[in-house]
Amino acid sequence: MTTVSQPVSSSSKVLPRLLRAIGGGHADTRLMAMVGVLALIWLCANILTGGVFLSPRNLFNLSLQVSVVAIMASGMILVIVTRHIDLSVGSQVGFLGVLGGLVQSVWLPDSIHAWWIASLVMLGGGVFIGLIQGALVAYARIPSFVVTLGGLLFLRNAAYELNDGTTIAPLTETFQILGGGQNGVLGGPLSWLFAFVVAGLVVGSLVRKHRRKRRLGIQKALQASDYFSAAAWCTCAFGFVAIMNSYNKPSTDEPMGMAFPVLILIAATAAMTLVAKRHRFGRHVFAVGGDPQSARLTGINTQRVVLKVFALMGLLSGLASVVLTARLNAAASGAGTMMELYVIAAAVIGGTSLAGGAGTILGGCVGALIMQSLQSAMVLLGIPSPTQSMVLAGVLVLAVWIDTMWRERRLS
Repeated sequence: MTTVSQPVSSSSKVLPRLLRAIGGGHADTRLMAMVGVLALIWLCANILTGGVFLSPRNLFNLSLQVSVVAIMASGMILVIVTRHIDLSVGSQVGFLGVLGGLVQSVWLPDSIHAWWIASLVMLGGGVFIGLIQGALVAYARIPSFVVTLGGLLFLRNAAYELNDGTTIAPLTETFQILGGGQNGVLGGPLSWLFAFVVAGLVVGSLVRKHRRKRRLGIQKALQASDYFSAAAWCTCAFGFVAIMNSYNKPSTDEPMGMAFPVLILIAATAAMTLVAKRHRFGRHVFAVGGDPQSARLTGINTQRVVLKVFALMGLLSGLASVVLTARLNAAASGAGTMMELYVIAAAVIGGTSLAGGAGTILGGCVGALIMQSLQSAMVLLGIPSPTQSMVLAGVLVLAVWIDTMWRERRLS
């Protein structure tokens, strides 16, 4: 019996090629679907707000809001990949913020080094909290839901007791730079330089990929998708900088440029991506999440992996607390309230499976952008805060339902 192969039109190959290009060599249809949803949200929000949503000023503020959530989402992804959860991240932000505020305003009020000492204390405190919670989950075998729920309640009230519930403000001027604002930006020229650096790194990566494939004897070293991917990343870099530079500082013609929280987010995302994709620890995390028993049989110390994941989550919570506290120029015990909702939703919307074993750092950033875009649009439309929380809670439930349907479809 002979089979006749049907010719495949070139147009039918365009979409898979584009998907592979954006996904870095493989088609991540779920991530591309989320990008499409984000574009739709932006379009609708811009129409409903009369063009205010896509204004340079609102996009600048949106980049600051996304930075805090996306930083923590990059760590929450690994936590969820290992089949755990961390409900205490919002309370960690508030507690560590108060701790950093006390260092600057009470313990070292006259020291010029107070800002970086406070930052280190906040980062170290986050790691310490993560180690405690990770040890209880990994070695005491207490469910992470219970441990981190206890952490949520304990840390939120500890933040209140630490300074009797009063807000510590203002903070040092140098520390405020880490949160953005008029002084916490690169400005126009340095922002353009950053875009050229990104373009150079993208082109350099393309050249290295070409040389590596040539050494392996691959005839067609680079494909059209490789060039499209490089062009897409360069376009995003220059386009983002152009938008940030179109927003001027108040009462001046000087462009704001990229804010420092965005740079911190980019650095954290790049580091977490390398850890997840290129480092042995990242491979162990996904192995533990995919099948803990098999991972244990292959010699992976699953308990140590879980401990490190929670410690890393604590570190990123401390980093997010630094950015948020510096942006607010105040340390309040209520900071970070309900932020765990945004972080978990960002991870799930970005394609992280609650069943474990699957997730991408880039997807978490897209998820954070979707969540913050929804909130920003609702604020501009004058929707009350309780209604905003109800809508975002519904989005989280919808994201979990989509994740369940997606997994069932893949298994069927």
